[in-house]
Amino acid sequence: MKLHVGVFFGGKATEHEVSVISALQAIENMDKYKYEIIPIYISKDEKFYSSIELLDINQYKDLDGLLKRSSLVAFDRDYDNNRINLIKSPVGFFTKKFGYIDLVFPILHGNKGENGSFQGMVEMFDLPYVGSNVLASAIGMDKDIAKIIVSSINVPVIDFVAFNKYEYYNNTEELLTKILQKLEFPMIIKPASGGSSIGIEIAKDSTTLRSCIDQVFSFDIKVIVENKINGIREVNCSVLGDISEARVSVIEEPSTIDEILSFGDKYMQDASKGMGSAKRQIPADIPEYMKELVENYSINIFKKIGCSGIVRIDYIIDTKDDTVYFNEINTIPGSLSFYLWKHENLEYKKQLDEMIKNALKVHKRGNEFNYAFDNNLFTTNGLNMKGKLKR
Repeated sequence: MKLHVGVFFGGKATEHEVSVISALQAIENMDKYKYEIIPIYISKDEKFYSSIELLDINQYKDLDGLLKRSSLVAFDRDYDNNRINLIKSPVGFFTKKFGYIDLVFPILHGNKGENGSFQGMVEMFDLPYVGSNVLASAIGMDKDIAKIIVSSINVPVIDFVAFNKYEYYNNTEELLTKILQKLEFPMIIKPASGGSSIGIEIAKDSTTLRSCIDQVFSFDIKVIVENKINGIREVNCSVLGDISEARVSVIEEPSTIDEILSFGDKYMQDASKGMGSAKRQIPADIPEYMKELVENYSINIFKKIGCSGIVRIDYIIDTKDDTVYFNEINTIPGSLSFYLWKHENLEYKKQLDEMIKNALKVHKRGNEFNYAFDNNLFTTNGLNMKGKLKR
């Protein structure tokens, strides 16, 4: 019997369209003999849709028409069979079931999908799902927290200052003074929970610093300001596995014509291919000792944060002294980094299969723990006659 895999994509995020591309790539490469694929599109107003037409990327040119031809979906927990039944929504007096899901495969980039909120919903259903858990996803999405944790295991991070919108506008001069004391121009200002290089600004003086911070706050409630290293190289490495065992991919060096790797560099070469279309050198032309350093950093970061499935970790190399800095971790990377594993002779179909097997293993391991404690506080010994808890 085939495993019914619900692939969720889209969502309320600036990377909505990138998620659609990544998901359709993955679905195309999944083993149809093993898996029954159920596409679940999440609209920007957070409604769930399903239809076979969602698998055709050309249909998204007329999104309104596509959604009219698709079914609104509600979810019904099937406790007897340990799965989710799909119900056509809105649910009225008569409900119509049109499928079910055994395992969830989220391919959601950015907030409301990659930040742990979606993963928490699936955990409440007690279903296996592909990728990192709630905590690891939340850490990965918040660049500030991720940098703090990564630096705790002696992986270098570029000097930075992070603050939220309310801290900044209530103490603007104080925070600007702190930034100018700790950092130097030029500076990079970016959303703490952004992705795909969306919303990144470069400040070259105090005047542009203020305007850049104001601009970036339109993308996120928390902002990171960090030193911009002149003469940098960017390298990325993917990790596949879980906290018990994990392995690294080949290291890539993305190419850019701008000061920083932009959204256009990543996706606009050929949008239908997602991250697979970006210009890059594989393997990266770096010395062996640096390759081993990046690999070791990547495994240690993956396990420290508690990741699972597949991630991509991005680094910056300062060409002045060859220091390798952690930049960010993507717990659901664009195109699931298939292009990096392809160079490790792991074809995309096998990579996806391994990710699904990993999800089943992690879910089974989680169910081995004891979540019950034999002590009923609601017995007569614990309550007085009026039903109030004794103190």
